Amino acid sequence: MHDVAPSDRRTAAPDAREAALARRLRPIEGRPAGTLMVHEIYRSLQGESTFAGLPCVFVRLTACHLRCVYCDTPHAFNQGEPLELDAVVAAVEALGGGLVELTGGEPLLQDEAYPLMEKLADRGWTVLLETSGGVATDRVDPRVRIILDVKTPASGEVDANVWSNLDRLRPTDEVKFVLGDRDDFDWSVDVIRRHDLARRCPILMSAVFGRVDPTELATWILETHLPIRLQVQLHKILWDPRARGV
Repeated sequence: MHDVAPSDRRTAAPDAREAALARRLRPIEGRPAGTLMVHEIYRSLQGESTFAGLPCVFVRLTACHLRCVYCDTPHAFNQGEPLELDAVVAAVEALGGGLVELTGGEPLLQDEAYPLMEKLADRGWTVLLETSGGVATDRVDPRVRIILDVKTPASGEVDANVWSNLDRLRPTDEVKFVLGDRDDFDWSVDVIRRHDLARRCPILMSAVFGRVDPTELATWILETHLPIRLQVQLHKILWDPRARGV
């Protein structure tokens, strides 16, 4: 069983929670052994992280056990096709390799994601993992740069955070907060300070698109005197925010 956040902290009844989780994981069940359920593989510019602006090949896997209120990729919840790991590597290579990001959905829900990341790193490529923070990262290849989301209260999934993931952060990793309001910002700053994140790795903050003014967020960041990097989701500025494959 995947190390997701304990369900007994959720507000819904236990039976309803387990039923919802089962439905959310159903799209990745029953796939052939040694395959990944892949939603899409494409090349674009990296829109977030300290790698923003660089060409990157994205491998988006199917399914997520969370339902953040601001999710912009619900199409990845249940759409995809099973691919063997070598086929995924070949598709990445055909698109140029180099900088590669594994994302979702939640990519760590599929056990085959771990050997895939190893294969990608073995090719000498820079491998990024964008993960929700709701699955333990202890099995991730140390060559992979983890971009760890910390779910804020306004996401609706704050109880999903696996807090031990913060203990595993390395200087090559990054931690990301997506903010829905000022309360989210204050909550995030408290997390940053309590876990001494500013000393340990880059910190990223994004405004929920269309809900928080990035200019206002910039002012909040400046007031903290913390080394927080503002993200503006470059891909949503360059292309239609609803577009896929960018």
